[in-house]
Formats: sequence, structure tokens, C-alpha cells
Amino acid sequence: MNFNLRNAVLSNVSGSSQEQLEHTIVDAIQRNEEKMLPGLGVLFEVFWKNADEQEKQHMLQTLEAGLK
Repeated sequence: MNFNLRNAVLSNVSGSSQEQLEHTIVDAIQRNEEKMLPGLGVLFEVFWKNADEQEKQHMLQTLEAGLK
């Protein structure tokens, strides 16, 4: 069996509104379940691939500050 988690996550959130995406992200974080981490990773990948250099820099600064 060949299961592509990335495609499954993208299929589940495709066409979602900003509000739905926010709910998905907040819910995943609040549940604090390890199984939710791959989905958040896929969403981060989508952000990264579609962000311009300024947005990427801002994200890196935010991550750096949050990890101190």
C-alpha cells in the first residue's frame, strides 16, 4: 500500500477559507497530539513555497525568537 500523507492533507484542506484554515491550525495545536504535526508541516510547506523573501525572513525571525 502506498499512502501519500502530503497529498491526503492537501486534499483535506483544499478549498478551505481563511477561517477554516485558522480553525484547523488552532485545533491541531490545542490538541497537542503528535499525529497532528505532519499536517502542520504540510501547511508550513505550502506557506514556504508561496511566500516571498520578505515573508520568509519574517517567519524565520519569528521562529528564531520563539525558540529562544
